[in-house]
Amino acid sequence: MGGTMSYAAAPPPAPPTPPPLPLPPSPPPPSPDASTASESEEKVENQPTDWCNLPCPVAYDELQREAYTSLKPELFEGLRFDFTRPLTPKFSLSHSLSMGVLEVPSQTNEIFKVSTSHYEFGANYLDSRCMLIGRLLTDGRMSARMKYDLTENFSVKVNAQLTNEPHFSQGMFNFDYKGRDFRTQLQLGNNAFYGANYIQSVTPKVALGGEFFWLGHQRKSGLGLAARYSSDKSIATCQLASTGMLSMNYVEKVTDKVSLATDFLFNSSTREAVCSVGYDYLFRHCRLRGRLDSNGCAAAYLEERLNLGVNFILSAEIDHWKKDYKFGFGMTVLSAILVVLFSRAALSYAVNFSCQCDGPSAEASSVSACCEVQVKYWSALLNK
Repeated sequence: MGGTMSYAAAPPPAPPTPPPLPLPPSPPPPSPDASTASESEEKVENQPTDWCNLPCPVAYDELQREAYTSLKPELFEGLRFDFTRPLTPKFSLSHSLSMGVLEVPSQTNEIFKVSTSHYEFGANYLDSRCMLIGRLLTDGRMSARMKYDLTENFSVKVNAQLTNEPHFSQGMFNFDYKGRDFRTQLQLGNNAFYGANYIQSVTPKVALGGEFFWLGHQRKSGLGLAARYSSDKSIATCQLASTGMLSMNYVEKVTDKVSLATDFLFNSSTREAVCSVGYDYLFRHCRLRGRLDSNGCAAAYLEERLNLGVNFILSAEIDHWKKDYKFGFGMTVLSAILVVLFSRAALSYAVNFSCQCDGPSAEASSVSACCEVQVKYWSALLNK
């Protein structure tokens, strides 16, 4: 009996221990390139800002140059042919022939066009400190541009346009000074024009500036304010003038060869606003740019490289609202010797010279836009 009672009081056997769960697979070790890139980005973000060593901003009249490159290509109608031939490593001659139509302004909404053609002769001189550009047309007009670097930080620019019609010739003197983290410019022109602008970097990515101009011939003056944000992938600018104009644009660099842009322009005096979007694609043998605005106007500009120094150009602009359609084609021939002589430093120098405006609120001229397009296009080809 005692044995039976002792057996009943004995505890039940312990359940078997379940086998341990398998450990999850360990993630693969990060590649050395990815770890290095992430570490460098973290170091840059965590690095304190040196307020005494901010970058130098772009010039005040070049705040919107990236947006203008995509949104305002040099559209034309008809036929165009350009040829540039170097005579020495610093001196070259250019010939340009265009045939098309010219729009005549009218008081109605109808568009009147007349046939026109002209030949343009040009001479270019490029040096490490001096740059001279001259153009002469068959109708008697002549334009000249000069830039001379007196020192590393101080330069003088002269722009002149002469015509055979009285009171239509123009001249402008620009004195530019570049500091460590700021830029300033003084402008003197005919018709008692005086202007000045200043832009200052306030952070490594933000710059603020302002401008003032006085036109004594018309007794008019104006003020302007500007802000620019620039990073590795995006650029945003905003400009406000006392004349009632508000301009904003944004550029997103998707890749090294693809960028998207948009801008907004508002005129408070007329209560009119225009918004446009554009793109800029740089392929191996061609470059395509286009835009579409809120007025229903679509435009495209194609540059295709046929050979070293030979470009084929197609231009199209369609405005269904005004029933205005413009199509053009052309060819640009740049001597292969000139392509070799134009190093990347000379190309960058030409861009800084060509991107300028004729007035405090004027857009870049067609000559400057054309020069900038060609310079950036050949720079991309040379980098390959």
